[in-house]
Amino acid sequence: MGGEGWLFLFSVLMAAVLLFTMVFFIIMFSDLECDYINPIDLCNKLNQFVLPEMIAHAFLTLCFLLSGQWLAFLLNAPLVGYNVNKIMSKNHMYDATEIFRTLSGHKKESFIKLGFYLVSFFYYLYRMILALISGTS
Repeated sequence: MGGEGWLFLFSVLMAAVLLFTMVFFIIMFSDLECDYINPIDLCNKLNQFVLPEMIAHAFLTLCFLLSGQWLAFLLNAPLVGYNVNKIMSKNHMYDATEIFRTLSGHKKESFIKLGFYLVSFFYYLYRMILALISGTS
């Protein structure tokens, strides 16, 4: 298995982790809506995953850039740009005092990221299989 196969194997695993992270976010937001969890606990639980999720995605995108996988890089670059913009504007952490006012926006963002990571997962899986097939022949 060549470098491309290892890269996309790593990408599949990373996409699965990011996918499960977004599912966790959506479940937590639903728990807040149903009043199973209070806003302070929600923000404390989710804020510890916000930066690692963004850093993991940025690292994956950097790996695509450095390995010359231009299509995968260009597909991931807009989300990295969005995440960098959120960090630069200091709007990336959840605030317990404003979570109810911004809950619909946070849920929408989580669902969009969930869809993005799901599509990415299958794209990386396809590219991994393609790299494995081309490496054996």
